[in-house]
Amino acid sequence: MVRGDGDGWLIDPDGSRYWGVHGAAGLLLRAPLTDGATGVLLQHRAAWSHQGGTWALPGGARDSHEGAIDTAMREAEEEAGIDSADLRVVAAVVTHESPGGWTYTTVIAETDAPVRTVANFESTELRWVEEQHVDQLPLHPAFGRAWPTLRERIAALDPQG
Repeated sequence: MVRGDGDGWLIDPDGSRYWGVHGAAGLLLRAPLTDGATGVLLQHRAAWSHQGGTWALPGGARDSHEGAIDTAMREAEEEAGIDSADLRVVAAVVTHESPGGWTYTTVIAETDAPVRTVANFESTELRWVEEQHVDQLPLHPAFGRAWPTLRERIAALDPQG
């Protein structure tokens, strides 16, 4: 695994800690499932990781030379074996901004069918979950807070869904 210059904790003036000294980004990948529903690829975070045991998106720290989309694509490849050539990016949404300016950006992308995934050591499982069932899982707290906003954004992108 290659380490970039973005790895590390940033401490906000209020004492809050955020992973990624230059911010962070993750990939919300959507695909039609065989039953006609739309699925989202979720990562069950390894127990040793921050908020381990919860479900979230593949993602991580931004390096100083990266934009949010580049970060999300790199992290999805590292954590889930996803080739960005198979995806269509449709939106990028800042889903958290700290008082000190740290940001987490969720990149929304689509693919024509669920892509094959390969979990790395940061995951106990990768799973395609129907969008309507995402909030039934024990979500990473930050992802759980962002999910309603992301659902609104998805509905705006795909009003018939």
